[in-house]
Amino acid sequence: MAHDSAWSHDTLIAQLTGIVGSEHLKTDAETCAFYTQDIWSTSRPALFVASPANTAELSAIVAACASAGVPLNPRGGGMSYTGGFLAERAGTGLIDTARMDRVLEVNAADMFVRVEAGCTWKTLHDALKPHGLRTPFWGPLSGISSTIGGGLSQNNAFFGAGTYGTTAESALSLTVVLADGQVLCTGSASAALTGTASPFYRHYGPDLTGLFLGDCGAFGIKAEATLRLIPAPEYEDWASFEFTSRDACARAMAAIMRENLACELFGFDPELSKVRMKRASLLSDAKALANVVTGQGNLLKGLTEGAKVALAGRQFMTNVAYTLHFAVEGRSKAGVSENTARLKKLALAEGGKEIENSIPKIIRANPFTPLNNVLGPEGERWVPVHGLVPVSKGAQVWAEIDAAFAVLQPEFDRTGVQTGFLITSLSTTGFLIEPVFLWPEARFALHESTVEPGWLKRLPVHAENPEVTALVARARKAVIDIFVAHGGTHFQIGRAYPYFESRSPVMQQTLGKLKAMLDPHNRINPGVLGLGGEA
Repeated sequence: MAHDSAWSHDTLIAQLTGIVGSEHLKTDAETCAFYTQDIWSTSRPALFVASPANTAELSAIVAACASAGVPLNPRGGGMSYTGGFLAERAGTGLIDTARMDRVLEVNAADMFVRVEAGCTWKTLHDALKPHGLRTPFWGPLSGISSTIGGGLSQNNAFFGAGTYGTTAESALSLTVVLADGQVLCTGSASAALTGTASPFYRHYGPDLTGLFLGDCGAFGIKAEATLRLIPAPEYEDWASFEFTSRDACARAMAAIMRENLACELFGFDPELSKVRMKRASLLSDAKALANVVTGQGNLLKGLTEGAKVALAGRQFMTNVAYTLHFAVEGRSKAGVSENTARLKKLALAEGGKEIENSIPKIIRANPFTPLNNVLGPEGERWVPVHGLVPVSKGAQVWAEIDAAFAVLQPEFDRTGVQTGFLITSLSTTGFLIEPVFLWPEARFALHESTVEPGWLKRLPVHAENPEVTALVARARKAVIDIFVAHGGTHFQIGRAYPYFESRSPVMQQTLGKLKAMLDPHNRINPGVLGLGGEA
């Protein structure tokens, strides 16, 4: 869409500078290119990068850009691998939410927490810990950088997801800046008498909070979020099993999922286990081991668990086949032990062999580690693709993806592409399968800014390799096609998964009407979800 007739680049830049200050409005080529990179791909540079400090500044930016006819894309931690914030249109501005990073209110009496959209999961977790509180879902593995606003836009898996589901299921209320700059509060916070409004409850009439969850920012830009709180668990336990076959591992995960007792449940195929062991190992990291010791509630138990990890080293993962790991948490030691024993029986019934539980133990003790895994252990590029299917289809879909990779294996071998699988659960209904790819290819500035400097300097640098990257893109497409054939769903829809085109005609019509009502000129993240694309 062309800019409005009154639009002037210099005028808009002056307006935005007046809102956020020159320090927080960037127009230089390097910054505008950097902020339109994600883990997988890049796009045309942004027109500008604006970093508001609060909801009022965000609203003013959106209103100014609406008047100028300039599209805007919101960016959280930048860890997307599906083009979620990339600039599809020329002249697109970018909202960087990094300064909107505060925990606004911890309400222990009413059991909710309010945060700004740019707050990271690690920041929230650290803020709640002294209160003995936690959100039900409490973050992805990338929570050191990933933001809560991004998680609500894209959805997440991992910490707490086995029992409580994904990010959206912990949300109570949102504050959203609409395409014209107006500010909308959802749920109980939408009361007209603002002095009495509290974001304590999501459901009062139609659930408009849900409209803005998983939308990738298509319907508005999230400014603040309110999440439910629960008491932090007082006890936890962990278990790990190996299986000789993929199908047995998948069946065991399905059986454990249905019990709704494992707060985290995840597994690896042999190839991904090998990659994990090549990387800088948590098992040899003194800080990680110290966190195991100090995170157990009492010194004796901590020293005992730390000693087990230290003695196990990496040997327990040598020559393993498929592995499945889970953690159980609760309010009493007896209850946690009983639930762990119940789940162990299910794993054993599928032929699992119990192995040292160092992996889930260390991950729980070190939940938000530096994101050095955005590059492979030999400096390779890394990218996942994923999908969710019903519990009963997990083994079948995993097998079909494996078969598709077997067809491509000669090309993978010739070009140096490595693959692996992560599986994990979303409550009792979502079986998530995430193939990952590593291949020799030049890295982006985003990778270099994400990986710790000490680790980055140890990694080889690869030349540009477009032929192999095209092969990885083809393999990712094959995986997506399999999920589509089984009616699967996805997080991080962005511009990678065929959301709009795979919906029923009536759903497409409804989505189109919603977009037209909330964003009639298609200026908020145009093209994401397949809505309001290139003009």
